[in-house]
Amino acid sequence: MQDTTVILANGDFPTHPTPLSYLQTAQRVVCCDGAANDYVRMGNLPDIVIGDGDSLDKETREKLAGRVINVSEQEENDLTKAFRYVMSQWPETNVVILGATGKREDHMLGNIFHLTDFCEDCRDIRMVTDFGIFIPCEGDSVFPSHLGQQVSIFNISCRTLSSNGLKWPISPFRKLWEGTLNESLFQEFSIQADGKYIVYQAF
Repeated sequence: MQDTTVILANGDFPTHPTPLSYLQTAQRVVCCDGAANDYVRMGNLPDIVIGDGDSLDKETREKLAGRVINVSEQEENDLTKAFRYVMSQWPETNVVILGATGKREDHMLGNIFHLTDFCEDCRDIRMVTDFGIFIPCEGDSVFPSHLGQQVSIFNISCRTLSSNGLKWPISPFRKLWEGTLNESLFQEFSIQADGKYIVYQAF
């Protein structure tokens, strides 16, 4: 069984069965600061809480005595602080990020596009929402899929970018919206690339 760490961010708490299943089966759960409030209210205890402490309830902090790590510097957001801590403690773990979307849109976009930095240090990392999965990639990749699955590709640094098994051909898009709203034609699709990109697969 692969070692998996869930990082629970302080966006919308997940409700879909897929992200909730990760919460239930992960080897450990690391909460970003205020995300621990909802997680504890639901009867759970995270392994670690990381952040600057500005959104952690007093009652939650008392319940989690000894599990809270305060990182006061403001150059990185709480998700990045949590990711760096996870990699320092469990460098071989797979990482699933939950609760990273919803609420403030600027935070949501920042969280999504942090993925291409995180994948430099983590062999398997993905962001799972109530609607689908964001997967950061570099180079050629193959993706399990199904007929009609909605797929979007966001080019980050590719100068060559092509695919097999998608309804619409892709290219090294210069604008982020250009690779959205594609569709899988088979049980898998592949992407050929020379740089970084993010794939979104809807449930």
